[in-house]
Amino acid sequence: MRCLSRFGNRKAFTLAEVLITLGIIGVVAAMTIPTLIANTRAQQYRARLKKTISTISQSAKMSQAQYGFDFAGLEGACTSNGALDNPENIQTICALLNGTLTGATYVNRLSDLKINNSKNYSFTSSYLRSLGSPNSSSYRGYILSDGTIFAFYTGLGKNNACAMPLGETLKSVYFSGLDFNLSDCYGFIDVNGVQLPNTEVSCSSGTNSLDSSSCVVKNDIKHLTDIFPVRLHDGIVEPTTAAGRYVLRTAN
Repeated sequence: MRCLSRFGNRKAFTLAEVLITLGIIGVVAAMTIPTLIANTRAQQYRARLKKTISTISQSAKMSQAQYGFDFAGLEGACTSNGALDNPENIQTICALLNGTLTGATYVNRLSDLKINNSKNYSFTSSYLRSLGSPNSSSYRGYILSDGTIFAFYTGLGKNNACAMPLGETLKSVYFSGLDFNLSDCYGFIDVNGVQLPNTEVSCSSGTNSLDSSSCVVKNDIKHLTDIFPVRLHDGIVEPTTAAGRYVLRTAN
């Protein structure tokens, strides 16, 4: 007696069927993978932003506890070599961070950094351009242990301490000459270090002003980018654009 396999009468897929199936898989992948990559990058950027703001804010609070001053107690800009500023004898932001940050590398001028070991570090920011400091040579900073750059205006602390009265809320713009202002108390966070695009985060819809709550930032490479302008005051670092505030306050 001859036994026939129960699979013996089945036919294999034809070449056309295989190609159609692969085509469908390719279309689905083309539609979903870019979104997956964008969402993953957005999560990384959000995490870096939140971590850096927390780290620098905690440094200011630690300096207040250990040395008696935070951003509100700054008495001048960093010296010519801020890496040597000591919180025991001088009250600058460099001294504050030197005394409290661990695992960070001081950069005396951001334009000395290199992109891909060749091109000088630069960035694009409409907000920082509006303040008159659009170039990396106007900033000093620290490279944190995870590669994030925390940068601040070279004149921070020179003309006024970075203090905000109780009850005040952060504004988008401050003008020098007022009894209370944060005109020089600004900088930015580059959440992926010297890697491109080095471009300011922007609203995909709404207005990029702290006076407005309409800003929304999509998780795409055009809007959720790597530069986040910030203001420093008292023991706090916070975004100074609506786009940065949106990214900080949203989970995804």
